[in-house]
Amino acid sequence: MTTKRNVATSVSSDTTTAPTNQPNIDEAIERNWEIPDFTIKEIREAIPSHCFRRDTFRSFTYVLHDVAIIAFLAYLASYIDTLPNAYARITLWPLYWITQGIVGTGVWVIGHECGHQAFSPSKTINNSVGFVLHTLLLVPYHSWRFSHSRHHKATGHMSRDQVFLPSTRSKLGLPPRDKDPEADGPHEALEETPLFILYRMALMFIFGWPLYIFCNVSGQDYPGWASHFNPNCAIFEKNQYWDVIASAVGTISMIGVLAYCGHVFGSLAVIKYYVIPYLNVNFWLVLITYLQHTDPKLPHYRENVWNFQRGAALTVDRSYGAILNYFHHHISDTHVAHHFFSTMPHYHAEEATAHIKKALGKHYQCDNTPVPIALWNCWKSCRFVEDEGDVVFYKN
Repeated sequence: MTTKRNVATSVSSDTTTAPTNQPNIDEAIERNWEIPDFTIKEIREAIPSHCFRRDTFRSFTYVLHDVAIIAFLAYLASYIDTLPNAYARITLWPLYWITQGIVGTGVWVIGHECGHQAFSPSKTINNSVGFVLHTLLLVPYHSWRFSHSRHHKATGHMSRDQVFLPSTRSKLGLPPRDKDPEADGPHEALEETPLFILYRMALMFIFGWPLYIFCNVSGQDYPGWASHFNPNCAIFEKNQYWDVIASAVGTISMIGVLAYCGHVFGSLAVIKYYVIPYLNVNFWLVLITYLQHTDPKLPHYRENVWNFQRGAALTVDRSYGAILNYFHHHISDTHVAHHFFSTMPHYHAEEATAHIKKALGKHYQCDNTPVPIALWNCWKSCRFVEDEGDVVFYKN
C-alpha cells in the first residue's frame, strides 16, 4: 500500500461526493514506505496457542533466579573492601555495579510483565508481585502500569503515544519546510559536537527515567503537573486514584527503607550496594526503550492512518547479545511480539517471534547493528518530524 487511494479512511460511498478526511501520506510515498494492512487475527493465528499460556510456577522460577543472583552478587561484594590490593577493589566495585545493574534490569522486566498481566492468570498475583518488585526499584507500579498501558494502546501515534515522542519542526523553532533553506536537513542549528552529544546522552541515561516518572519528560504534553505521583493529572482516570496513591506510598516507603539502611550501615554502603546499580538499571531501561521506538527508517502515524497493528509493527527488535538477552529476559530481541500480544509471557516470546517474523514478512522490524553504533546513528538522525502529514519520518 503505497498510494493515497489505498489508505483513505473516510471516503464517501457516493461517487458524486468528494472524499473527506483524506490521509496525507506524501512522506510514505517519498520514502517508498508501504503501510501495512494486516489484522491482529491474522498475526495471532500464525502463533501456536501454547505461546499465550501463562504458568505461575514457571514465572516464579524467574523471580527466584534473579533474586538469588542479586543476593549472591551482594554477598560477594561484601568482601571487596576487605581486599588489601587497591587495584582489585577499584576493579571489582565497577564490575559489581555493572553485573548487578544487568540482573536488576531483569527484575524490572518481570515486574513489567506483571503489569501486563503476563506473569500469571491471576490478577491478584500479577499485581502483588509487580508491586513488590517495582517498589524495590523505586518504580510507582500501578502509576507506571496505567501509563504504560496507554503506550501499548497507541504505539507510534503522534498525539496519543506516551514515551519518546518525536519533537516537531515547529517545537524546535525551525522554519516551515517550504521556507527552510536546509529543508529536511541536516540542520546546522541542530549540529552538535561529539563531546556534547555524549554529554546529552549521559543526562538522558542518568536522569531520563526519574524525570519521566516524576514529570513525564519525553511523554505527551499534558496540562499542569503530569506526574506518576499525581493521581489528579491527565495521565490517569478517576477510578485509578487510589492505585496511584498506593504506588506513591510504596515508593516513598522504599526511600524510607534506604534512608534507614543509610543510618544503620552508612550512606556510602547504600550508594555502593544499591544506588549505583539502581542507576545502571535506569540506564538499561532508557537505552532499551529509546532504541525500541526510535529509528530513522520508521515513521510515526497520525490519526488518519494509525491503527493498533500498524503501531505495534513500528517496534524494533534489537539483540544485545546472548548474555544480556538472557538476563533481560529477551525484552529487547522479542519486543515486536510483546507489542502485538503484551499478555504473552517472555519465556514464549522467542518462539512467537519466529512465527511473527514469517507472518509480518517485510513489515517485521529488526536491526542487528551493534548497539553503540545504532544509538549514535539514531541520536544523530532522529531529531524532529514535520508538523503536518499522517505518516511522518524522523529528520535532522
